[in-house]
Amino acid sequence: MTDTKQPGGRPAGGPASCKGITALVTGASRGLGREIAGALASAGASVALAARSRADLEAAREGIETRLAPDARVLCCPVDLSAKGAAEELCRALKDAGMEPDVLVNNAAVQGPIGPFWENDWSEWEGSFRLNAFSPLLLCRAFLPGMVRRKWGKVVFISGGGATGPRARFSAYGAAKTLLVRFAETLAAELAGTGVEANAIAPGAMKSAMTQAIISAGPAAAGEKEFASAQKLFQGTAEVVPRAAALCVFLCSHQADGISGKLISAAWDPWESLVEHRQELAATDVYSLRRIVPRDRGLDWGVS
Repeated sequence: MTDTKQPGGRPAGGPASCKGITALVTGASRGLGREIAGALASAGASVALAARSRADLEAAREGIETRLAPDARVLCCPVDLSAKGAAEELCRALKDAGMEPDVLVNNAAVQGPIGPFWENDWSEWEGSFRLNAFSPLLLCRAFLPGMVRRKWGKVVFISGGGATGPRARFSAYGAAKTLLVRFAETLAAELAGTGVEANAIAPGAMKSAMTQAIISAGPAAAGEKEFASAQKLFQGTAEVVPRAAALCVFLCSHQADGISGKLISAAWDPWESLVEHRQELAATDVYSLRRIVPRDRGLDWGVS
């Protein structure tokens, strides 16, 4: 798909355009994943939709096709990403369809077990970690070689609650999302100079199947604070989802070239203006996970 891009990596369609780009979005049959896929299509991208349910994917495709550019396409890829060999299966399907992705959006996730870690069902804990953490890594292994060969690409990880601070009673979800953020930083360092970049997004709290899982678990398992927050989310967070999708489109476009290895909040960070601070951002650890030492908090404990 590189022949549609101008020399120097700028698209003919202008800033924030995804024209000529092929994107793979996981968890694309509903919620944020569906909104991201639609937003990418509206920006000119061809989009491959991955999720478990073929029926849900077909329903999503009907809406997304109305937003497609004339020369773009949408493909449904029903697959269980937690199954062994799923990444290779998906890679073969896209290659056969002539849709090798320039962009990989790792959105698929499950809440996992809720409650104190030592009381969690281990098979459920391990299974959720496999989908939330290892599946995105396997997809990177499958699709990064093509991006590197074509000298341009974007990987976006959807992070979330628990990645930047402890989240009691959600150990599987929080640990997996933290892994993805640090992996994005590490991957960005390994990819430096290849034209391929990786970032993570904190989308913000929103009404979703995972929110419903918290409500179903109840306050005894989830904790009173988490339960109350979930109930509040169901009263309306409509503006959060499109903003998170817009940030994803930005990071998947040429406009974000040079921004890599960062965790960016859709709700709180001034990401629309990051292009003006591209060089400053690259030279700092802003929007990164770091260890805090006493001097960072104005404490003198006699250590350097």
